[in-house]
Amino acid sequence: MPFSSFGLHPDVLRGVQSLGFSATTPIQAQALPPALEGRDVLASARTGSGKTVAFALPLLNRLARSPKRGLRALVLTPTRELAGQVREQLGLLGQLAGLSAAAVYGGVGMRPQERAFRTGVDVVVATPGRLLDHLRQPYASLGKVEVVVLDEADRMLDMGFLPDVRRVLGYLPRERQTLLFSATMPPEIQRLTAQFL
Repeated sequence: MPFSSFGLHPDVLRGVQSLGFSATTPIQAQALPPALEGRDVLASARTGSGKTVAFALPLLNRLARSPKRGLRALVLTPTRELAGQVREQLGLLGQLAGLSAAAVYGGVGMRPQERAFRTGVDVVVATPGRLLDHLRQPYASLGKVEVVVLDEADRMLDMGFLPDVRRVLGYLPRERQTLLFSATMPPEIQRLTAQFL
């Protein structure tokens, strides 16, 4: 299915085309329609199946269609490496729409990450623990987030991050779109989806 068939914002579609993407993968074809409608989505897909694009496009499309300043989307990932990869992909897909993203994870200084909160990037891609460190400070707020993505939710569970994920979700507005992507669906992830989707 071609990406041009989804009614994407022209600048977001140009971002997709600039990366050489033409047709969707199976997870993209299934997840894009409900996500673009603003519905919550629960998707199971193995690593390398194209799920980053499956959640990035609806997120970026929503932000591009209703431009406002400030942090409006959050992506939670289990590792700093994945956070960096997702931030890079969001940056490439959203650059023509003027959308910005920042990665927030441990093992590096907090000052550049603090600057991202203060200047008001559109999307933050974060690991749960480091994000909670920032949320304890007055400069960080998730009060205007419209979309939250839980990426690799089963890995976050395996790594013991589920309590932190629950705490982060407590900072978000109740009215929001939630997209949850996981390679497997263990019972704890199913309980999480029943609570937050």
